[in-house]
Amino acid sequence: MKKEDIQWDDWHRILIGSAPTSFLLEVLIRTIIMYLVLLVVLRLMGKRMGGQLTISELAVMVTLGAIICVPMQVPDKGIVQGIFVLLCAWAFQRGFTLLGIRNSKMENLIQGKEAVLVKDGVLEVAQLNAANISRQQLYGVLRAQNIYNLGEVERVYIEGSGIFSVFKLDAPKPGLSLFPTRDDKILDGQQKADEHFYVCRMCGRTAESEREKNGHCNNCGCENWEEAII
Repeated sequence: MKKEDIQWDDWHRILIGSAPTSFLLEVLIRTIIMYLVLLVVLRLMGKRMGGQLTISELAVMVTLGAIICVPMQVPDKGIVQGIFVLLCAWAFQRGFTLLGIRNSKMENLIQGKEAVLVKDGVLEVAQLNAANISRQQLYGVLRAQNIYNLGEVERVYIEGSGIFSVFKLDAPKPGLSLFPTRDDKILDGQQKADEHFYVCRMCGRTAESEREKNGHCNNCGCENWEEAII
């Protein structure tokens, strides 16, 4: 579009565009067709596309949004081109899925790999940092499952799709409180463990000796300790 074609009072161009008003009816028809084709393609891609997505599936979903926009709204672009590109996206997604099934290394590369965030009531700090997850994010996930003491947790995994899998210990042990520090009433009401049990405020590891309690945590290097709760 040339500079002289841009007029601030040209409301038809601002609201409708350069196409004639009758093109709005064509946009409606194009949208219905592309929407139906998109539903078919999503159905072909499988049920997971409606649930938690892996990285490759999320990339496909973002691509689909860009694909269907042009054939629905651009007058000089045909619908067949958009349908062809949609089918190409479906073929790519199916191809990557089959490649991941046949090759575990490619599956880890494409889909991502699970990681252990909590092991036997202790945070795996290095894994949290690698997954770019804060302690408060993880604590929120655990509180949503009615877990308020890190000593109740046997394992927490973050799956390749980004969801959390939580497994509790059969016999909970003293551990780090998961309540927010600003909630004084709850914190004061929690039952403390034996006075010999102190846990690291950073990772929840239990101090193994009086010397460690007064020094650095052997797991994460933190110097702050607090009484464990049960």
